[in-house]
Amino acid sequence: MNRPARPARFPLPLDRLAAGAKPVAPELLRPQRPLQHAAQHAAKNAAAQGQGAPRGLGLDSAAVRARMVARLRTEGLSCGPVLQAFAQVERHRFVDTALATQAYEDTSLPIGLSQTISKPSVVARMLALLFEGESARAAGHLGRVLEIGTGCGYQAALLTLLARSVVSIERLKPLHDKARENLEGHRHGGLRLVFGDGRLGHAPNAPYDSIVAAAGGEDLPAAWLDQLAVGGRLVAPVHDATRGGQVLLVIDRQPQGLARRWHDAVHFVPLKSGTA
Repeated sequence: MNRPARPARFPLPLDRLAAGAKPVAPELLRPQRPLQHAAQHAAKNAAAQGQGAPRGLGLDSAAVRARMVARLRTEGLSCGPVLQAFAQVERHRFVDTALATQAYEDTSLPIGLSQTISKPSVVARMLALLFEGESARAAGHLGRVLEIGTGCGYQAALLTLLARSVVSIERLKPLHDKARENLEGHRHGGLRLVFGDGRLGHAPNAPYDSIVAAAGGEDLPAAWLDQLAVGGRLVAPVHDATRGGQVLLVIDRQPQGLARRWHDAVHFVPLKSGTA
């Protein structure tokens, strides 16, 4: 298949990116009740004994994840594959033991090195947006995925259940190593973890049907657009001065060029170059 002529390279001024786009109302984030006392007690005991994420008293129960999924559905998420993935992956195993009792609340949590694990509602929203792309709708899965910002590995674990293959890039070596440990039980044949500069993407496995970024900058790196397949979709947070903060930007590569739409207001860690 011949590829269309390459579009103008990025970064471009955001007012040009937004031309003709219709903003969507920002997401409504609701405060959630804390987990049951038994789960809190389990976490405290595990922390005192120097153990990993607590087990047995609620946190590794399917019912706890089902409650999170029910909340996502109540808030309007209707993408079946995404809801199923959230019901399977144990989020508390990707956060510090001391924070495990907050794992299934709709809140972001620190994971070290000034990075965070995003709110479940935000992760779910971004994955659902990917599923609305042309290639994903036709295939029923996300195809070949590039994730920018592995972090603790939680979203990568979800992606392994939604895609044919996943390349996940992390620029911070301690987080890259930690994600390898966290994803030990999710290392299906299609998952590859890369230590490198996420702004460069990962050309050896391009093009990608789906690209998702867990960090936001003032622009979209040209490499991401170059590595997006025809029919593919990119979802990333981008700072927009006209809206006063970060907004999810959705880009579809069509045969005739790029189509762009703005979506929910979000707050992600800054997108940076290089490795550390």
